Amino acid sequence: MIKVNNLHKTYKRGVKAVDDLSLTVKEGEIFGLLGPNGSGKTTTINAILELIDYEQGEIVLFDNKYKNKTEIKKNIGLVTQEVGVFNELNVRENIDYFCGLYINDEKLRKKYVEEAMELVQIKDFEKFKPKKLSGGLLRRLHIACGIAHKPTLIFFDEPTVGIDPQSRNHILEQIKSLNKNGATIVYTSHYMEEIEMLCDYIVIMDKGKVIAEGTYDELIDKITLAEFIEIEYNGEIKNGVITEIENIKEVMEVIKNDKKIVIKTNDDNKTFLKIINILEQHNIEYSKANVSKPSLNDVFLELTGKELRD
Repeated sequence: MIKVNNLHKTYKRGVKAVDDLSLTVKEGEIFGLLGPNGSGKTTTINAILELIDYEQGEIVLFDNKYKNKTEIKKNIGLVTQEVGVFNELNVRENIDYFCGLYINDEKLRKKYVEEAMELVQIKDFEKFKPKKLSGGLLRRLHIACGIAHKPTLIFFDEPTVGIDPQSRNHILEQIKSLNKNGATIVYTSHYMEEIEMLCDYIVIMDKGKVIAEGTYDELIDKITLAEFIEIEYNGEIKNGVITEIENIKEVMEVIKNDKKIVIKTNDDNKTFLKIINILEQHNIEYSKANVSKPSLNDVFLELTGKELRD
C-alpha cells in the first residue's frame, strides 16, 4: 500500500528531519508509527501525502495502481490530531461537505454520509453544530469527515488525544471496524496501549531514522529486559526455599515481600515451571501466579532512551 525508499528531508540550518528512511505498509494491516516528538513521524507522513517536498527518495502509493493524483487522493483519508470542521455547519452538513470533495454523485454521497454517521454513532446529533458537541462527539465527527468518502488508506494522527476513556474506546473500535471492512490504517499515538491493541506491525523512529520494526512480539524479542513472575502464597516461605529459587539458572533476582515473591527472569517459560515444582515440593500453597512481560513502552525506552513525549 505504501513503499518509502531512502527518504531524506532537511529543514533550515541543516536539521535532518528524515534521514535515509525506508518503510513498507502492507495492504490490509494496521501500521503503527511511534517516535518521540521531533523523531520525524509527521514529516514522513506529510511527505507521503505530498504536503511537503523532500530532497531525495522514492514514495510509491497503491503499487502505482492509480495514474493521477486525483485518484490517489480520492483513496486516502486523513484524521489529524487537531479537529478541523466548520463551526457554521451542523454535523450532517460537515460530513457531506468533506465527502463532497471526492464524491460528486448526490445520491451516493447521501448514502456515504449516512453510513459514516452510523459508523461513528453520531446520527442522533446530526443537526448539532460542533460547538454544541462534547469532546468525544467532536472527535467522532472529525473521523466521519475524514473517512466518509470510503478511502482504502487512512492516516490517523493521535485521534484520541484529550478525550474521555469511553469515547477513546469507542474510537478504537471504529478504527478496528474500518480495518475489518478493508481499509489499511497508518496510526500514530502517544498511548502505547493503543498501539499494542491495534497494530499488526510497528515502526519505531528516532532522529529521522527507523531504529526498530516488527510485530509486537518481534519487538519484545529485540530487547534484553527481564520478565517478572509474581506469586502470592499462604503460610511461610523459608530462606532455604528462596535460595533454591535463586539458584535456578534463568533467575536474575528474587524479591520477597509480605505473602508475595517477585522473581526477575530472562526466560519465564522455563522459570515458571521450576518455581512451581519447588513450591509443591515444600508443600507451599499459592493463591495467585502472574507472568508480566515487557511492555511496548519498555521497548521504546530501551531503544530510544526517551519517554514517548520527550
